[in-house]
Amino acid sequence: MRILMVAPQPFFRPRGTPFSVLHRIRALTRLGHRVDLITYPFGDSPAIQGLSIHRTARPPVIRDVAIGPSIAKLVLDIPVFVAARRLALAEPFDVVHTHEEAGLVGAWIRRRTGVPHLYDMHSSLPQQFANFGRWNLPGVAGLFGAVERFTLSGADGVIAVCPELAEHVAATGYEGPLEMIENTMDFDVPTPTDGENAGLRERLGVGAARLVVYTGTLESYQGMELLVAAAPTVLESAPDARFVIVGGRPEQVGALRSSAARAGVGDRFRFVGQVAPEEVFSYLAIADALVTCRVRGTNTPLKVYQYLRSGRPIVATDVRSHTQVLDADTAELVAVDAKAIAAGLARVLLDAERARSLSEAARVVAEHRYGERRYMESVDRIVRATVRAASNAAAA
Repeated sequence: MRILMVAPQPFFRPRGTPFSVLHRIRALTRLGHRVDLITYPFGDSPAIQGLSIHRTARPPVIRDVAIGPSIAKLVLDIPVFVAARRLALAEPFDVVHTHEEAGLVGAWIRRRTGVPHLYDMHSSLPQQFANFGRWNLPGVAGLFGAVERFTLSGADGVIAVCPELAEHVAATGYEGPLEMIENTMDFDVPTPTDGENAGLRERLGVGAARLVVYTGTLESYQGMELLVAAAPTVLESAPDARFVIVGGRPEQVGALRSSAARAGVGDRFRFVGQVAPEEVFSYLAIADALVTCRVRGTNTPLKVYQYLRSGRPIVATDVRSHTQVLDADTAELVAVDAKAIAAGLARVLLDAERARSLSEAARVVAEHRYGERRYMESVDRIVRATVRAASNAAAA
């Protein structure tokens, strides 16, 4: 089939929703479909057979777009929606597949053209304002709640990326095909060799130290200041520990580096910044503990699935974002508190049996519940169900 995909994101960038968009495209093209992607003027262009990227023009005053709701995002959405409408009316498509707020234009296209609409729900639109702490006003949240309802009413199929969202969609009264497809698909990367691991440790200047590794963005909801605050206590129990932080924009890295220096642990941190997605696995491979300190939110971050597959013990805050996937058998779950995070890290760094138990349980869960085959089957199933639902509606 020919699929018109609309993703109001900087594609590709190594962060949550763009990762999800990328893996949806990889799955769809592997299934034999062709994808025309309309997206922002920012980001890299991965070479994927069967993918054509259509970028909108960049407004002169906007240089980039941050994660979460913003004025810049609203401005960038307008040309994306216009381009989607124009292409949908000009060329034949079998499915329109939209992400996040692009569901609004997808619902319009469905009503105008009859082309089946598959809505990919990465978050609840009104809930984003509470999660990011921006424009969290009743009027704004109410407006985006109306947009969400309009989108769902104009969707022939819905993908939810986590259990919380699947429950939310069902609670709205939506009765069409609904598939929960967690962000479990990943890159095909060979396991690093012992020599490569040793080389990376040497480049980081950490020798044989025990490494606490974090990968991901450095947005405020990731709780990285809590990790910095936890570090002095961790070092009391494990003086050789070092903290490797992979990800973040330069200004975010600079701010966190300054925080570590003020806490007196600047020399124990290594800040890598953003790396190519395939390189993340090299840092997971050298970890003695993996940590995620998210302080709020309900969507499960991509890193959790990578952590599960890594064979390394996980320390995670006990929030819904994590506990939809992790439990006490697969991770050291701790309170959203620097002391609790420090205690959890000390436990897995010092207790080899506990670390081994967590790692083994996590690996089993990853293999049996979050494999690529299941992901591909889910994508195939929801695309077919979406087309079938639209056909049944037309015949009714």
